[in-house]
Amino acid sequence: MLRRQLRRSGLALLLGGLWLPFVVAQPSDPQERAELRQFLESTISSSDSFDDRYDAEVWLVDMSARLTRFVDDPAQRLELLRQVHAAASRAELPPELVLAVIEVESHFDRFAVSRVGAQGMMQVMPFWKNEIGRPGDNLTDNLTNLEYGCRILQFYLQREDGHLHRALAAYNGSSGSKRYSNKVRSAWKTRWRTEPLYWAP
Repeated sequence: MLRRQLRRSGLALLLGGLWLPFVVAQPSDPQERAELRQFLESTISSSDSFDDRYDAEVWLVDMSARLTRFVDDPAQRLELLRQVHAAASRAELPPELVLAVIEVESHFDRFAVSRVGAQGMMQVMPFWKNEIGRPGDNLTDNLTNLEYGCRILQFYLQREDGHLHRALAAYNGSSGSKRYSNKVRSAWKTRWRTEPLYWAP
């Protein structure tokens, strides 16, 4: 069911007053790391990675209103939403799910850096740039960060056969726990939901 939804959609910690984002952890299993590296190499290097063909202004206007609490400037909101939708669609993810992940990871702060060095809106670990031979990539650039983050999440969703809780836990490096995935689910239900997603137990 989720895979059909993915195709159809195209797709906090507070300490000392500072937002400490969740991070996309480095896989501890060597085989998993190798498989994810190969997946990133084959998808991020595709020639049309950053083409934005989405023209449904209704979605943009709707999501822009929801994004206001995080991004003040209307033009910046629309540009970010176009980027999110394009990256999510290329990775066959619901863009609303990606927005929920970004809310939990960084509160839409492109310059967010975690205590372990994860960067950008989707909190991607910099080591992945070297792993796939792209050391010059800038993870504080939204287009780049979204492409990495969406492809990593796509990899785990495929590996977990569409199971959202397990895939999100793997994305966050907290496999076996629903703490992170429940935060994403709550953000999705509260702010970003447009169509149903199946959150299997």
